[in-house]
Amino acid sequence: MKRRQVLQALGTTILGWPFAGQAGFAAEEGRRKILLFSRSVLFEHPVVHRQGDELSLAEKAFVDLAKRIGCEVECTKDGRVFDGNLDAFAAVVSYTCGRPADLMKPDSPDGSPPLSDRGWKNLDEAVRGGKAFVAIHPGVWLLPEAAGADCLGHGTQQEARIKVVSPQFPGAEKLGDSFSMVEEWFSLIRFAADLHVILVQDCAGMNKEAPADRRCYDRPPFPATWARMHGKGRVFYTSLGHREDVWSSPIFEQILLGGMSWALGRVDADITPNIDQVAPQANQFPNS
Repeated sequence: MKRRQVLQALGTTILGWPFAGQAGFAAEEGRRKILLFSRSVLFEHPVVHRQGDELSLAEKAFVDLAKRIGCEVECTKDGRVFDGNLDAFAAVVSYTCGRPADLMKPDSPDGSPPLSDRGWKNLDEAVRGGKAFVAIHPGVWLLPEAAGADCLGHGTQQEARIKVVSPQFPGAEKLGDSFSMVEEWFSLIRFAADLHVILVQDCAGMNKEAPADRRCYDRPPFPATWARMHGKGRVFYTSLGHREDVWSSPIFEQILLGGMSWALGRVDADITPNIDQVAPQANQFPNS
């Protein structure tokens, strides 16, 4: 099946409603706008690097994906956006690189204004109050408590096997039992007990010769994509999204579209905590 056919199937069959702006939902402007925040401090990922005023590769791809579910996107690296009223946004999507304290520093590779402590608290309160939050790859650090995990780091980019452990979750229905992909894999740690895990990373076949790879991947299977609640807010996270080819992968697009649609409340899903069943040793990682 070609990429466009896969995405069309996702919009009409997997998610249960057609593309961009059908009657009723289209009239509710506040539920159609998404904020994509990608300030980089520790490292600027190439997929979010801008040439001048032109949007980055990931920003362009995300805008296109959002159109497929009837949403518009405001892309920004300006941390001051959170100082104001966030009611205009149905969801906040994070592709930031840095913990909150890092993102509050004035200097950054992309030269963007910093996040303020007030803005960070404003965002956390908005999510607790019911605003959707989606984090992609390094974006887990923007609201680590909301995301429900932390990141140790990553090793060399290589192929890994990803097990699909919640095949009924939106976007995962057509992924099969597992898939393999080359990516920069985060070694995630300190998982919350209430995660509903969708994808699990199996490190058994990964190359662990380099010290960084042994440190990150010599461990039991652990969650790579999940959903949970932070107060009243729906939270979705996926560790995928580093490489340019991943952003054009139908697999990644299905996962991200499904997660966004659930976070926005477009579709419902059973998010009963399952980490103890599908990744029982995930929190027994000796290097954490």
